Amino acid sequence: MSLTLEQKKAIVSELAEVASKSPTAIAAEYIGLNVADLSELRKNAREAGIYLKVVRNTLARRALEQTNFECMCKGLVGPLMLAFSNDEPGSAAKVIRDFSKANEKLVVKLVASDGRLLEASDIDRLATLPTLDEGRSIFLGVLKAPLGKLVRVFAEPEAKFARLLAAKRDQQQAA
Repeated sequence: MSLTLEQKKAIVSELAEVASKSPTAIAAEYIGLNVADLSELRKNAREAGIYLKVVRNTLARRALEQTNFECMCKGLVGPLMLAFSNDEPGSAAKVIRDFSKANEKLVVKLVASDGRLLEASDIDRLATLPTLDEGRSIFLGVLKAPLGKLVRVFAEPEAKFARLLAAKRDQQQAA
């Protein structure tokens, strides 16, 4: 079934809008996946807030032309599924990586992040990126550690003096 010009324009504009807001994109080959597997992948993507779409490569190239993912255009060959992350850069990579581990027929072909084309094997690095909340907690932990040490250093003379008095008291009571 062929698409009308209006339908093609709608697909291109939708894909361009999603690509302009997304920090990362992944193109994966889905040859050999059955309908149940694809439905499961789509369900996982929907739960994670990932935009997942199978689009003609010519329409995808046209949509990605003026976005950060223009670097992917030359690699869009064959039956590919496009996955765009939500606000978290590693969200699409996690979903695709986890699904491809269970289903070897889903093969990652292209990975792009912030206008740079990465190797397909870099999906693991991208998937292990901390989320925004995890990054904030790591940052706060880094800030908190020196302050905690400083407080302990300032409190140590008083604590040492208290231990000295307690030891002296115990010594006098024992005598």
